[in-house]
Amino acid sequence: MSATISGATWLNDPQLQQLLAALNADGGEARIAGGAVRNALLGEPVADVDIATTNLPDETVRRAEAAGFKTVPTGAEHGTITVISGGKPFEVTTLRADVETDGRRAKVVFGSDWKLDAERRDFTINALYALADGSVIDLVGGLADLESRTLRFIGDAETRIREDYLRILRFFRFFAWYGKGRPDAEGLKASARLKDGIARLSAERVWSELKRLLGAPDPSRALLWMRQSGVLTAALPESEKWGIDAIHALVRAENDLGWKADPLLRLESIVPPDAARMKTLGERLRLSNAETDRLVQWAATAKVEPVVTEGELAKRLYRGNVEAIADRLRLDLASARGRAEQDDKALIEAGGYFRLLSFTGKWQKPDFPLRGGDLAPLGVEGVALGSLLKSLEGEWVDSGFSLARDALLERGAERLKA
Repeated sequence: MSATISGATWLNDPQLQQLLAALNADGGEARIAGGAVRNALLGEPVADVDIATTNLPDETVRRAEAAGFKTVPTGAEHGTITVISGGKPFEVTTLRADVETDGRRAKVVFGSDWKLDAERRDFTINALYALADGSVIDLVGGLADLESRTLRFIGDAETRIREDYLRILRFFRFFAWYGKGRPDAEGLKASARLKDGIARLSAERVWSELKRLLGAPDPSRALLWMRQSGVLTAALPESEKWGIDAIHALVRAENDLGWKADPLLRLESIVPPDAARMKTLGERLRLSNAETDRLVQWAATAKVEPVVTEGELAKRLYRGNVEAIADRLRLDLASARGRAEQDDKALIEAGGYFRLLSFTGKWQKPDFPLRGGDLAPLGVEGVALGSLLKSLEGEWVDSGFSLARDALLERGAERLKA
């Protein structure tokens, strides 16, 4: 099978072509490798361009700098030099072969054998190379698998996984993004057999893969196979005994309503709304503080019924966490829409949730018209001042934010006389 990516706009970038020319001169050889080739063939966006070369790291630096590029030894011990042109980075990596692995990292030796370099990679569709003119080099059957949207390990699946257990999660992540039909049987069986190896991985690596998987256009099929193989429980035990069916309705709602794919919202759809467990999840996977807080706030927020008035919702929005309430409404709207085809009551619910979500999106928090200094003339201070101010704010919210400043001051004075 032959293919070319000569029409890719990024391939004709003069800086990239200049770098390839420098690396290909005087007996050296360089090819674009991996995801950029894969995505170009699929017509998908290309974010990063990685280059593989027979040049050793020091020679890569010498050639790149002689051609006017800046270099950074980001992973020189593993053969990777980042070459920067006009602020744009290109990762250039010397051909490698693994000599020792422990399931988390590998010791490598540098080489010049393109087939050995291809065979050390994870999946056939990720082991494609392209020359400077766009001609695609396929040494492991990646083109056929790309055409059929088959995600297949290179060589023996179990061997590839034992080299790095993260490849279990990568198998499902790439399946979510690029696969069709059923996952490759050998890859699926090997992932199920070796799923306990996920516990050996760092939390950051696990969350990074899960987040990327959840960011796929439709991760539902991948999550289903992860659940059936036991991989989902191994990576995300909070999801055990909790249905993942809600993800289907959420993805449909995203497509129909123009919502942007949101990995955190999708995660919320497959885990229980339990604040303590969400805090533990965030700590275990080392989510960012903002991500953990979002999960905890969502879990701690009470359900909003679809018949709630906008006035009552405004009070809840003022007193609560707006993002958490919006998350609740989105998930409930998606669920109701999913049930609406067979349930007229769910259709009515969906209408209610849509109304409330629209209101939430436009809502702006009103300013409480009193400050502590406004109550100073009444002779109140300290804890008593704070307590009175909070009480008056509660009355203002209960009034639908309608009580004016003078009315609140009058109530404050009456409260002190009582």
